[in-house]
Amino acid sequence: MSTAWSSQTFPPEGASAAEGIRNQLGRPELDLLTILVRESAQNSWDARRTDVRSVDFRLSIGAVSAAHLATWRDLLLRNAPLDGDLPLRRILRKSDIRTLTVSDRGTSGLGGPTRADVLHGDNHDFISFVRNIGEPRDKEFGGGTYGFGKGIFYLLSTAGTVLLHTRCDDGNGRLQTRLIGCALWKSYVGKDGTADRRYTGRHWWGDVSGDVVEPLVDADAVEAARRLGLEPFADDETGTDVVVLDPILEDRGSQEAAEYLAETVAWHLWPKMLARPNGRPPMRFAVRCNGVDVPVPDPETTRPLDLFVEAYRRSLGEGGKTLECRSPKKTLGRLGLVKTVAPALSPTDAGLTAGVDTLVHHVCLMRPAELVVTYHRGPKPPSELLAYAGVFRADQAMDDIYARAEPPTHDGWNPQSLQSPENTFVRTTFRRIQEALDGLLELGGSARGGSAALALGAASNHFASLVVGVDGLGGATDFGSSGRGQSGADGKKGGRHKKGSPRPVVTKTSIEYVGDPGLDLYNGETVVVQAFRLPGEGLQLVTANVAVLAGSGARETDPPMGADQPVVLGWQSHDGELLADLFPRLRGGDGATWRVLVRPAHDTMTEVLITSRSDIDQ
Repeated sequence: MSTAWSSQTFPPEGASAAEGIRNQLGRPELDLLTILVRESAQNSWDARRTDVRSVDFRLSIGAVSAAHLATWRDLLLRNAPLDGDLPLRRILRKSDIRTLTVSDRGTSGLGGPTRADVLHGDNHDFISFVRNIGEPRDKEFGGGTYGFGKGIFYLLSTAGTVLLHTRCDDGNGRLQTRLIGCALWKSYVGKDGTADRRYTGRHWWGDVSGDVVEPLVDADAVEAARRLGLEPFADDETGTDVVVLDPILEDRGSQEAAEYLAETVAWHLWPKMLARPNGRPPMRFAVRCNGVDVPVPDPETTRPLDLFVEAYRRSLGEGGKTLECRSPKKTLGRLGLVKTVAPALSPTDAGLTAGVDTLVHHVCLMRPAELVVTYHRGPKPPSELLAYAGVFRADQAMDDIYARAEPPTHDGWNPQSLQSPENTFVRTTFRRIQEALDGLLELGGSARGGSAALALGAASNHFASLVVGVDGLGGATDFGSSGRGQSGADGKKGGRHKKGSPRPVVTKTSIEYVGDPGLDLYNGETVVVQAFRLPGEGLQLVTANVAVLAGSGARETDPPMGADQPVVLGWQSHDGELLADLFPRLRGGDGATWRVLVRPAHDTMTEVLITSRSDIDQ
């Protein structure tokens, strides 16, 4: 066996040039790392084995160790193209060679024949990845279509070079380890002996003892992988490692890039992270940087992904809605929507890449493979306090149509890519989603997680009309006797007492409200917060009276049996400590700012009224 690089020349009948293959992804809006996450996970999912419960998928950023650097140069410089034809030599001369490895386990690996001219059965994964371009998908309800997404591995490498290390069925029921190098750069004219020849810009490294470059197999592959420092496979393990040489991390350091990859996994692959009835998720994800695990966010506890998770589950049950096209009549898929009240998000890089900034008003589109296609932006809610998330999952019978509407990067549905009547189905999908969102945002629509009687600057007139508060600007009301600029329980001004009516509690203290009531997150849930100070001296007994506001603005004093009610969680000091006492004795006159935290009732408007009186026992 002899290992070296071999460069493809143009045959008389022609062939695809490297530039054309590299350009097949078009001009995607997503960045290269995001495309890598989406396309490689899609490849792994399509290659899943039917006898495993979960596919393990991992992204690892690392570097060639000093102990292995000489072997990399010894093996991979043999007959390598000149610098002007492929940057590999320049990269291998560096003292620090960075790598990005995409690994999967529980998949079939790159099996089947290794030559494209050999008839194959059901398994042709090796030739589809290594040899051929643009083969149609052979997995029902798979995520991919024509296999152009593998080009991202070459685009991400400054050397245009990857190593493929795989363990698979050799076609005879025996597990086989394979190792081959592939490079894709640009076409050129070079020497072939003494004559000039045109080269396609495609190159392979492996066993060159035959008429075509073959992968190293079995013991030879295991030994070469060991010398290169690649992770070995267990005896009964199948899967693939794609090692990208000198990856483009887009001006990020290794750690920052790994954290971005981890967050990107959560944003684009969260449906595969949810446990199924067997208790395990379809895919398990990991990210590493220099051998250290980087946590992947849990979508069920991470805002705003938890909203999309709830919308997804709602789409599967009674809370979901079937969308249909009436002419021609066709079931399009299932839609689930969730509306909530929550504080503004802190934008993240991966969220911004997905199209979500400080406000969630999106519907996640997916096909039956349940891989995120895109976050379709819907109309903004009437208030920045409102957010909504949706999930539309295409019907299985419509999978091929939606797949054909996708660009090579699978990040959108373009009806203009289809002919009638298929383009009608895609256009109608967006129309039906819009109709559902219009209904969700109608006046009086309910919201997940509750809402507060707020009149913040960002709130709509609808919210402001339900406010009972200080000078009409807040949802908190003081019963204090200072009277000026304060309201009673009925929302009227003053400290007067009407003859014959119950006399309100008169205090010698007052509440000084600090800003308007607002929303915040506490222990992962949305809470109503009102900040205040106690100007009076000494200990004071403070109470928060919370109630549900009816649509007319009146307080519900006699709620239906079993109805959800707002709950005072406690009182938070300026240093963040929470007092769970419902009637705390707080010292006033020291200028300290306190906050009362209230868990609002679901699907309601919640009013918070704060009272205080001198503690006679002090």
